[in-house]
Amino acid sequence: MSTASSTASSSAEPGAPTTQETAQQPEEGTGRAPGRFGELVDRFAPALGAYAVVKAIGLTVFLMLLEHTGDYLKKQAGRGGGTHAWDVLGTWDGVWYQRIAENGYDPQLIPLHGFPLATYYENSAAFFPLYPWLMRLVGAVTGLGPYGSGIVVSVLASLVAAAGIFAIAERLGGFRAGVIAAVIWGLFPGSGVEWAVYSDSLFVALSAWACYCVMTRRWLAAGLIALVAGLNRPTAAALIAAVSIAALVALIRRTDGVARPLTAMLITPWGLIGYVAWVGWRMGDWGGYFKLQRGAWNRYFDFGASTVRTIMDVITGHWDFWQSNPVPDLIAIALLIALPGLLVLLWRVRPPLVLWVYTALTLFTALSSNQIFGNISRYLLPAFPLFIGLAVVLRRVRTSSLVGLFAMPVIAAGWYAGYALFELGIP
Repeated sequence: MSTASSTASSSAEPGAPTTQETAQQPEEGTGRAPGRFGELVDRFAPALGAYAVVKAIGLTVFLMLLEHTGDYLKKQAGRGGGTHAWDVLGTWDGVWYQRIAENGYDPQLIPLHGFPLATYYENSAAFFPLYPWLMRLVGAVTGLGPYGSGIVVSVLASLVAAAGIFAIAERLGGFRAGVIAAVIWGLFPGSGVEWAVYSDSLFVALSAWACYCVMTRRWLAAGLIALVAGLNRPTAAALIAAVSIAALVALIRRTDGVARPLTAMLITPWGLIGYVAWVGWRMGDWGGYFKLQRGAWNRYFDFGASTVRTIMDVITGHWDFWQSNPVPDLIAIALLIALPGLLVLLWRVRPPLVLWVYTALTLFTALSSNQIFGNISRYLLPAFPLFIGLAVVLRRVRTSSLVGLFAMPVIAAGWYAGYALFELGIP
């Protein structure tokens, strides 16, 4: 297993290109110097184009399924319903983000009585601020409302995420593997939230580029990106730990001096710590954020006990557990069955330490807490290294065969990653 220095030799100059990177640079006489816009377009356009195509097809199928059933017209607005099919993309968590973008926060712990699993009223403070801040910024610039701004931020962030995943997979397995990894990111179970009013795409974009910066030994950039990610989701703790551990290894081995990895370690956690502390201060209870998560949303760590119980219930056909949704639950089971194989493929690629730590902690976070079981597909969406190994294997397959291999998942994603998540479950 590689260390935080990744594929770069510890004796190389910081930021120096590897042999693979040198081979990818344009030849003299092309008229495009490395780093210029034209070369970036040549490098990223195939991956982003392929990703956008599969997402557009999946979204079209999703909307067609919504129109076919018309069930969204019978559901409560904000809970899988709306006036138009596309309104569904702004429901559930999307409603909270739109409210924050419009009205900001008012953190409170208000007791709720008469419900066995809820002790506090739901409050917007459970949702981190970076995504609604960007929604508000886009709205101020474009004049779009919260819904339109949220979609714009998510789509743009998803493209940045696809570019980051491509860059990492390209570094580990070459250009072709990078393009395939970007496509799989658009087809992964749970990917229906990528082009919805959800913060997932933004988080994966930050995570991918933070890991890439560690792999290329850009420690200050990695630390800053991890800090910003801490303002986006509480699961940024996995990214913060991955960057910090990789920086610590580099610091111990003195591969990149002292100042840069040490600075990265020191700055990474303050976005996450700052928001949780601010919520606690406003509530008058320093544990207020965690009390809100448990008391209003029934989210808390139990070291996997609820996950194990639910797995046993699902595979034995018992659907009487909390928030049971048979179709998303079965999709989650299928993903868990595939998980060991994806880990083996990742191991064969020999990824750097930062990807291992990030993936392991993301899996631990997703599987060790009480949650809506059917959302495992969404909670594992940030674990993008899982499908890099698969992409490296598939790079040997001819393009025509790849098209045939991905044809059905591209169409089916509109169902298993979109309709099943938003209409047959609660994302």
